[in-house]
Parts: sequence; C-alpha cells; structure tokens
Amino acid sequence: MADLFLELFSEEIPARLQYVAQENLKKLVTSELLHVKSNFEAVETFSTPRRLVLFVKGLSEKTLPEIEEKRGPNVLAPQTAIEGFCKSMKINQSQLFTRDEKKGKFYYVKLETAGQLNSNLVPEILSKVIRSFPWPKSMRWGGGNFRWVRPLRSIVCIFYDDTESKVLPLNFDGIESGNISEGHRFLSPTKFSVSSFEDYQNKLRLSHVILDRLTRKETIWNEASNIAFAVGRELIEDNKLLEEVVGLVEWPVTLLGKIDISFLALPPEVLQVSMREHQKFFSLRHKDTQLIDSFIMISNIATDDNGKSVIKGNERVLKARLSDAKFFWENDLRRIESDGYESFFEKLKKVTFHNKLGTEADRVRRIQVIAVEIATMINADVTSTKLAASICKLDLVSEMVYEFPELQGVIGQYYAEKAGFDDVISASCYEHYLPRGPMDKVPKNSVAVALALAEKIDVITSFWSINLMPTGSKDPFALRRAAIGIVRILLENELNLCLIPLLKLGTGNVDFNNL
Repeated sequence: MADLFLELFSEEIPARLQYVAQENLKKLVTSELLHVKSNFEAVETFSTPRRLVLFVKGLSEKTLPEIEEKRGPNVLAPQTAIEGFCKSMKINQSQLFTRDEKKGKFYYVKLETAGQLNSNLVPEILSKVIRSFPWPKSMRWGGGNFRWVRPLRSIVCIFYDDTESKVLPLNFDGIESGNISEGHRFLSPTKFSVSSFEDYQNKLRLSHVILDRLTRKETIWNEASNIAFAVGRELIEDNKLLEEVVGLVEWPVTLLGKIDISFLALPPEVLQVSMREHQKFFSLRHKDTQLIDSFIMISNIATDDNGKSVIKGNERVLKARLSDAKFFWENDLRRIESDGYESFFEKLKKVTFHNKLGTEADRVRRIQVIAVEIATMINADVTSTKLAASICKLDLVSEMVYEFPELQGVIGQYYAEKAGFDDVISASCYEHYLPRGPMDKVPKNSVAVALALAEKIDVITSFWSINLMPTGSKDPFALRRAAIGIVRILLENELNLCLIPLLKLGTGNVDFNNL
C-alpha cells in the first residue's frame, strides 16, 4: 500500500468555486481509480484560495487482475481451427475447457491479465482529470493551450510509502510536477520541499496556511464570537458570508472595527448589507440597544501593529460606503416628506417588469385587483389591502434600493412608516415577499397574506400566459418558489382555499385545469 498526494498551486481561485472544485476533484479521481480497478482506503480533497489538494490513502501497488473468458470453436470443428484459436490466444490446448450451449458444445479459455502498477497509471489518470476539469470558467495564459481557473504556478505530485517517496511525472505546457510547494503569499513566501502529505500539512501550517476548509471556518467563527463577547456585542449569524470569507483567506486573522456614530441612524439592515456585500464584514449588535455599531473583519495577513493599520484603512473605506448609503437614505426621505410616498408611483410607470407584461406600475394594478378579491375571501380589511397593494412596490424606484437591491421590501416598510402609514400596511410592504426561501416564515396578518398570495399568483399566471414556464433545469423567474410560497401560506395560516380558483384570479387566458 502507498499514498498519493497532489497539490495544484495557482493564483487566487474565486471563493465561490473552491468547495465545488474540491468536491469535483474527489469525485473524478475516485471514479477513474474505480474504473481501472484500483483499491484504496480513502480519498480526501482540500482547497484554499491558492491551492487544490488531493490525498489518496492506502492505494494498492497494482490494479486488480482482470479475468476474461473467450469462446473458441465448436468441439466438432477441424483440428486446424482449434489450433488456430489456441495460437491466437497464446495458450496450449490443454488450457481449454468446454461448455454446453444451445448450438452445441464449444471450447472456452479463461484469460487473466495481470494488474498494472498504479504508479504508472496515476499520471495518466491525473492528467486526464486535470485537463478536462469542469471549471465554470477557465483561462489560458502565456503561449500555451492548457486551461485552468487561474494561472497554474506549480504542481506537487508524490507517490510514497514507508520506504520510498517519488515524484510522479505530470506536465502541462511546461509546468512539471515536483516536490516543492510554498506557503502564505505574504507571511511565508519561501518555498519548501515535501516528502508526504503529513510532511506537507506540518510545513504548510508553519508557513501560515490552514489547509482544511472546515478548520478555517471554525477558527473564523470561534474567534469572531469570542471578540464579540469580550466587547459586549452579539455576532449576527451569516452563513453565506462565512462560506465566502473562508475562501478568501489562508491564514485568518480576526479584527474588530467600529462604525462611525454618524451612521448609526441608518436602518440596521442597511448597515449589515453594506458591510456584507461591499466589505465582507460580519456585523456586531449591541446587546442592550440592539444597534449594529461595530464589525468583525477577517484579514489574510498579520501585521506588526496587531492589525491597527488594517482596521484603520477598512474603517475609512467603510465610512465612504456608508456615506453613500446615508446620502441615498436622506434623499429618499426628503422626497417622501416633500411630495409624499405615493409620488414614487410615477417612476414605476417607467420601469419595465417584462417587455411582454408591461411596467411595474401595470404589475401593481394587477396585484391590487387580485389582493382585493382574496381579502374578501379571508375576511381581511379590503380598504387596507387595496392601499397596501398600491404602495408595496414603490421602494423599487428609491435610490436606496437601486444601490442595495437586496433590501427591497425592507426599505419599503421603513419608507411606509416614515410616510405615516399604519403598522399593518407598512409591514405588508415587507411581508408580501415572504416566504423568500424554505427557512423564511410566512406572513400572518390577513392584509399581508392577501397581498403575498396576490403577488405570487400574478407572477405565476403572468409568465405562464406568455409561455415562460419553468423547465426541469431552469426557472429564471422563480415560479416554483412562488408556487411553494402560495402552498405554505395557505397551509400555515390554515386557509381553506382552492388553488385553481385562486390562480384564475390572475391572468385570465391560462387554463390551469389541464395542467
């Protein structure tokens, strides 16, 4: 038994591609080894921003021998035919055996092909996998034709056991495999030789690189949580951001920064989204006031001043980002105060929802008609429902949502409150989008329920009417999510409404009875 270790060292791999790439590498290599009948104990893969690593433990010296039976001539065939068959199979006639079949008795021979050395097969397997690796996007560089997600810099490929460690030959446009790797780009840029995967892991850690993705993830979250606790703050959970940040650093250094007091009047969702989308910061909430007033940033470098210069630089950049957000927020509020929130509707008339379905203003009118019908079915206040429907999409043309599209609905609720609408109508501006996913709650207030159902019914029936239905692989307008949302709203609110009559409230030229 021997072990195989491969490192593909490159320029920075996009964070969103790393985990998928490591899983693909595992799947493809495992499949190829099984195809050639190689035995092994386990296959592990790892990824960091600059490397994709494979470790195959307990790989057999040779592949399993292949046994194959070949049918020869009938036993009544001329001797010359039998001798010819034996000659072609390179066997003696004594090695033949017979088997009765429908058409008579035939000679057979059992041929055994010896297993091949895995040290000879592995370079072919790895070369095949690497050359055809399924990156969503790849690139060429220099004068070669080899493609990789980012320029490949070096390859380590070692086949070793207790007594010997040897480099297996790989070559991609002049980039040849060896036993030399390197550590962190800034903290430990020197190169080092490796003789095994264990040796590689130890030296890599000393070179300021945490290879295992899960270990980096736990390190980031634990250190961030400890810092937050130490300063009396609560770390706001954000798994999507955590997954991304893990792919941005090889040696995570957790630092605490503060938000300038002049921005604390902004909605917390604005602060959180701005820091997450633009700066990749985790938000910290004050335990008493519930205000987001500080952040955790994950640096990929340790500095002599314990990160003070890094924090200062990032606080300066964040201040510029939040200044923009504050400007948009105050501009929108000034317009609401001077012209009223309803004045936003004129801009909706100029925003196309779909070239075959009209503008966002047309969509609002459709939703309003459907929502009023549903309100009568579920005993919701019709006047409130109609009013909520008329303003539910107004935030789409606000400067704030233009800058932060993720906040549609959230900003709508804030602006409706600022405009003086009551809590039920304001909340409906946000809740009519729910549920946005499987983990989201559903609206409970009857006005929001009517509006949420109407919005989803309009989406489904409108796109269905122009033959833009979801397929097995594509659903660009999230019609499945809308359908699931309707079912969840009905079930979780215990509403005894039939789906077909509900859908018929939408665009009238769709026959849902025949679906």
